[in-house]
Amino acid sequence: MKFAHLADTHLGYRQFGLFEREKDFYEVFDKIIDRIIEEKVDFVIHSGDLFDNARPSPLALFTFQKGLIKLKNANIPVYAIAGNHDSVLRKGSIPPQVLFKKFGLKVISPINTNYMYKDVFIGGLPFYPSSQYKNLKNKLSDLSKKAANHEKSILVLHQGIDKYFNLQYELEIGDVPDNFTYYAMGHLHNYIHDDFGEGKLVYPGSSEIWKTNELEDYRKNGKGFIIVDLDGKKPVVNRIAITLPREFIQRTLDYEDLARGVEEIKETIRNFDKKPILDLTVNNVTSTTNAYEIINEELEDLALMIRPKFITPGEDDIDLIIDQENALGPIEVLSSRLESYDDEDITKFATELYGLLSKDRNDEARELIDEFYNEKYAVEEEVEEDEQ
Repeated sequence: MKFAHLADTHLGYRQFGLFEREKDFYEVFDKIIDRIIEEKVDFVIHSGDLFDNARPSPLALFTFQKGLIKLKNANIPVYAIAGNHDSVLRKGSIPPQVLFKKFGLKVISPINTNYMYKDVFIGGLPFYPSSQYKNLKNKLSDLSKKAANHEKSILVLHQGIDKYFNLQYELEIGDVPDNFTYYAMGHLHNYIHDDFGEGKLVYPGSSEIWKTNELEDYRKNGKGFIIVDLDGKKPVVNRIAITLPREFIQRTLDYEDLARGVEEIKETIRNFDKKPILDLTVNNVTSTTNAYEIINEELEDLALMIRPKFITPGEDDIDLIIDQENALGPIEVLSSRLESYDDEDITKFATELYGLLSKDRNDEARELIDEFYNEKYAVEEEVEEDEQ
């Protein structure tokens, strides 16, 4: 028996405000669905952040529906949890995954925490913020007791674990039950494959480059999904890499040799099928205007976006964003600037707050601020079962 495990597809994400990047995410998702069917798996697990937000666009919804129907026609069931991006973290809210139950999607929720596929126990939980730590631990304990009655079991979570997250996490590694056969994780966008307890713990990573800080892992491990074979004593994990539709090019150049460096970049990208994203760092810049003009004049027709950083002697770095096909609005620029915080919740909060304040919806803005701080920084307290 084998299954496919994927996570963090972020359908609907318009990186840098570019519709071309949104379409790239859809294209990769379509490729993954086709490859899953080719692999003839028995079922699929999606470990959260299927969509980039809890109110997906019609195109994002349609893309997933199309893939789900393909899988259904191939007799491949899909089990899914909601991630933090799929969820509105307030009482009574439901994730967009619920819309697809009539198409056969099996949603794992706090109320319906487990399914059986033949003799395999599949249990899990949607994303829980750190403020609900105690409740999360209790529910994990319940799932562990249920899994103990089955020879093969899978735990599906969308959580940060301290061993793999440097700063923000919701669980410590010691909080995770150790009696599952396979741990189908989501949330971390880099690929992790680890031995844990009686089985394997795997973060498949995001299916596309959601932030530029994922590039190092992408060049090492690629982007894609996991095929897991459960027939042996321990699961066998096979990483399936998917070719991304667009390249991210990073170069460090020196101002005195800028013309030659730009020419080399031109030769590299001239015959690409799709215009790349260029991240350029230029050292020892004495004229940012001249450096900008050289880069823009030579590369604007060959790149979708150019993101140069000009480092001037004795001064702070100067960052510019040159979008060749779409002018960036303030929300897109704000999102790009907040990348350095490496915190999805802060980016989402800031952009939503900007949208409300720009329309003078001050009461709603205040509610959003209160909700954000109560969820992210509240003193931990257990949420009662009837609130789930």
